[in-house]
Amino acid sequence: MKKLSGKVIATSAIAALLLFSAHTSAGQEKGFTLSAFHFETRLGYEAAFPGMDFNNERSGFRGSYLNMRLDGQICEGLNYSYRQRFNKLTERTFFDATDWIHLDWRAAERFTLSAGKQVVAIGGYEYDRAPIDLYYCSEFWNNIACYQIGVSGTFKASANDFLLLQLCNSPMRGYITDKSGRNCGNSKIALNLMWYGSHGFYESMWSANAFQNTTDSWMYYIALGNRFNLTDWLRLDLDLMDRLGRGSGFIGDFSIISELSAAPADGLRIHAKFTWDRNKKCDGDWLVMRGTNVRSVSGGVEYSPVRKAREAVKLFAAAGYSYGKCTGALGDRDLNIQAGLKFRLDILEGAKALLRRREAE
Repeated sequence: MKKLSGKVIATSAIAALLLFSAHTSAGQEKGFTLSAFHFETRLGYEAAFPGMDFNNERSGFRGSYLNMRLDGQICEGLNYSYRQRFNKLTERTFFDATDWIHLDWRAAERFTLSAGKQVVAIGGYEYDRAPIDLYYCSEFWNNIACYQIGVSGTFKASANDFLLLQLCNSPMRGYITDKSGRNCGNSKIALNLMWYGSHGFYESMWSANAFQNTTDSWMYYIALGNRFNLTDWLRLDLDLMDRLGRGSGFIGDFSIISELSAAPADGLRIHAKFTWDRNKKCDGDWLVMRGTNVRSVSGGVEYSPVRKAREAVKLFAAAGYSYGKCTGALGDRDLNIQAGLKFRLDILEGAKALLRRREAE
């Protein structure tokens, strides 16, 4: 008898849950439900010009992401969320390619407890957006391991303000090695405090973070994400991040990310973006290395042609250019051009439609 793999078993279990939830979701809502189940991917052509010279090996047609997401509730007051990235390469386990999987328990009217693999609570709107929706990002974004196992509590301070306190693995743990080059950062932790606010045209995602680096060293982050909804179709995001550690000094190690985006017509989005990452002489920052002083400018357009389901298909074209000193993801005089499409396969809605047709027959 052939032994089934873990991926096959997991897929079969999800399919069974899907059919059960699609059949019962129109009925009793207080028990187990599956409120969202979809796959999404981004495909297209990428042209890379490192140092302004065309590079054949880094250019061509490729897929950037292949994600699966499930959301729902186990019972009233206990919700779950799960996102798996199938294209994420890892030398360890299938679980390392899991972006998040956590349970959220609404313990009181204003208080929710969460546990599992979560997004590390760091402020900023570039950081907060799904990677599949981003094309060119800061050096910090390219190096942060933003999904870690931990626990968190969210308190609703007012109708427009939420506070979140989180204890989790340090996002720097993957960079910490012993003298033999083996990873030894699994015991390192992070403590994060977040404020989410929404007040008229202004929204905020601010955080204060402490990341354990080595046995006797910590990095402290202040990340201020600011969003200004200038009109119904025009907004400005401004993220300011200062990092404090050994040798950093005041504003010696920072990132600035700004993006202006406009939606002048239904289904159309245009954006322009600027990033600046600098680390003068802080040795404890593994995410923006010492000696970095790099900037990038980028812009692009997205169009959603399906009027009844704008998230189903998106066509995109974007270009980005970076310049300055950096030993990480961004390079000096690097130009990158992308064009392609993103699409979402909503499996749950498809199953519901199929059941409705069968019931109508």
